[in-house]
Amino acid sequence: MKAILFNKHGLPDVLEYADYPTPELKAGKVLIKLHSAALNRVDLFVRAGWPGLKLDLPHILGADGAGEVVGVGAGVDDFQIGDRVVINANLGCGNCDFCLAGRDNLCRNWHLLGETIHGTYAEFILIPPKQLFRLPNSFDYHAASASSLVYQTAWHSLITRGNLRAGETVLIVGASGGVNTSSLQIARLTGATSIVVGSDEKKLELAESLGADILINRTKTEDWSKEVYKLTNREGVDVVVDNVGTTFPQSFRALKKGGRLLTVGNTAAPKFEIDNRYIFAKHISIIGSAMGTLKDFRKVMSLIVEGKLKSVLDKTYPLKDAKFAHERLEKNEQMGKVILEI
Repeated sequence: MKAILFNKHGLPDVLEYADYPTPELKAGKVLIKLHSAALNRVDLFVRAGWPGLKLDLPHILGADGAGEVVGVGAGVDDFQIGDRVVINANLGCGNCDFCLAGRDNLCRNWHLLGETIHGTYAEFILIPPKQLFRLPNSFDYHAASASSLVYQTAWHSLITRGNLRAGETVLIVGASGGVNTSSLQIARLTGATSIVVGSDEKKLELAESLGADILINRTKTEDWSKEVYKLTNREGVDVVVDNVGTTFPQSFRALKKGGRLLTVGNTAAPKFEIDNRYIFAKHISIIGSAMGTLKDFRKVMSLIVEGKLKSVLDKTYPLKDAKFAHERLEKNEQMGKVILEI
């Protein structure tokens, strides 16, 4: 099969379009012919590498993917050849105490497709059937692959962990990223009021089209936490979605007493300085999470195929041009999810 792989960490130039052995069908597994893969920032981090990351090289990136079943291993009864499916990249072992309790994203032997094991930048992938969601015949593969990871991540953070409720106000730091556009739509579906801070007018226009109630351009309003405070009658917001990291100080100031800061990442930097006085004086809760559970995955994909939540697509590249797709994401030029067509 054809795949995008790398033999050393580095810039997008290390990505190679090459032949790689097609996975062999095994008992209890399903072989998927992929038609679409969506990029995530974790792809950039894995490609660049970090201290302590040890991979069997060459490595194939990619967490998100959608395609059709072309092989069904012995013992698999839920799927058959020809089924159209989307993949859940969050791999729990299924046997540990966390998995048995339905908290598989805390699995003691947890893996993420494309991070610690080979992923979806390829023509085929072998996957356990519990990781699959069956798609309607008319549903677009690109829209499916663009939805899985970001929506289950946002749902787990906002709903499962953050307990967002109707009538609350949520501030989202960032207007066009996959998790943020998903968080915005989940907030709207929940009945919450949303405030979005973005870096330019085009990204804010995207947020507005997805239902944002209030928009703040941070290039024009540098102290956006003060603006949020004014817009909420000097009370602050109930919830902040902040996956940037270095913006935590402003997020703390924007929260009302007893507010919750939700985070699933650190796109700007993993280490930064905070003022702990905001946390204890305002009774702030910082709630972190990663990915979502199988239950979260099934819930959000059901909402996606029902049209209650929407995939936000940016630009599509052929698989062989993954290097250019990485460059676009790295420059923050995207307005939604960047897709690889396979």
